[in-house]
Amino acid sequence: MKLYGSLTSPFVRKVRMVLREKGIAHEFIVEGANDAAGNVARLNPLHAVPVLERDDGEVLFDSPLICEYLDSLTPAPRLYPAAGEPRWQALRWHALGHGMMEATVTRLIESRKSEACRDAAVLALHESRIAAALGHAATRVPAAGFLVGGQLTIADIAMMVALEYVDLRYPHDWRGHHPQLAGWLASHATRASVAETRPPKS
Repeated sequence: MKLYGSLTSPFVRKVRMVLREKGIAHEFIVEGANDAAGNVARLNPLHAVPVLERDDGEVLFDSPLICEYLDSLTPAPRLYPAAGEPRWQALRWHALGHGMMEATVTRLIESRKSEACRDAAVLALHESRIAAALGHAATRVPAAGFLVGGQLTIADIAMMVALEYVDLRYPHDWRGHHPQLAGWLASHATRASVAETRPPKS
């Protein structure tokens, strides 16, 4: 099994954390989405990372799909609750974290444009989305521990990745406004899957 993706993509990191937590053997091939002759362009018609190439040659793309597929491969630990309210709670947290990642990526792309081409309204829109997501999460996280069912799920993975990606690409003092959210993140900072997949600061 091969995973293609960049070291800084939060969507790739989410998949890498799932692979680490599940203990699934794989080869991680560092590759961005912009190489027209690369594997990502060859395997994914959307030309986006992450891309998972299975041993049978079948290809999966889009991080929510890949993460749930990987979780189905082994019975434990289960990162997606099987049914009922725990499943919907986990998927809601996943959606919140994924949306934060998307907003941060879009803000980053806009911020890297030349000043003449940069749209302040686009920046403000996505900064407000990030702020609202942070505020929403801050009222619901515990001081420590896990978000759903007393064990690690995709909810925790998505939120850890989203918060650390905000730190990487949109650094600002969200911790000062949301100390409990900051404390929750800090309580998981040394977990192996978190520490081993942390992106380079570039």
